[in-house]
Amino acid sequence: MSKFQIYPAIDLRGGKCVRLFQGDYAQETVYGDSPYDMAKKFADAGAEWIHMVDLDGAKDGVRINDGAVIQAATLPAKVQVGGGIRTREDIEHYLTNGVSRVIIGSLAIREPELVVSFIEEFGPEKIVIGIDAKNGMAATEGWIETSGKSAKDVANFFASKGAKHFIYTDIATDGTLAGPNIEANKTLADSENAEIIVSGGIGSLEDIRNVKKASEESNIAGVIIGKALYENRFTLEEALSC
Repeated sequence: MSKFQIYPAIDLRGGKCVRLFQGDYAQETVYGDSPYDMAKKFADAGAEWIHMVDLDGAKDGVRINDGAVIQAATLPAKVQVGGGIRTREDIEHYLTNGVSRVIIGSLAIREPELVVSFIEEFGPEKIVIGIDAKNGMAATEGWIETSGKSAKDVANFFASKGAKHFIYTDIATDGTLAGPNIEANKTLADSENAEIIVSGGIGSLEDIRNVKKASEESNIAGVIIGKALYENRFTLEEALSC
């Protein structure tokens, strides 16, 4: 198991840093005009990784805010990005421009064998399977559609095909600061090799400590923090020292 990681999040929409409430594009808060400045702030605070999501890309199915992501990838912190990644060319575009990992969500649900080929070509360290779930069922297209496949089945399929990194987002808790769904993350994948990054609901340092504690006896390997940082519930430095 890799070292437990804290992933400060930057969600991009219209070139700005935003957060949505439970994935609702109509419930958006803008937190900054410069994604690069935000990423630099996180890197300067000691973040080893930054989690970036192109919300426009996730909704429209094409890369839209990739320029801002690639600019952030010039910083010392590593960047993983999701949203609008649908083709081999999308993956190559990011990886050849300094991004460390790409997150594939909707495509993993719709065309799993294609995504398996990406894992084989680029390697399991470069591809993250993003599973967003409503009531345990995988959702797609920026959380607008529900797939009819369980999150656990999707995770186990990809783990059996060699995928290592997974992000599990519980849509019901995302942006709510109400605490993460740790149990759902702990039971997500049966494979010993799978590493789960918890996403959604982090509102306090205690939430982070609880996730870290759960990581000692499960596949959980990290946690993504977004709204709590932007609303100054705690600092990134405090989160990193948990």
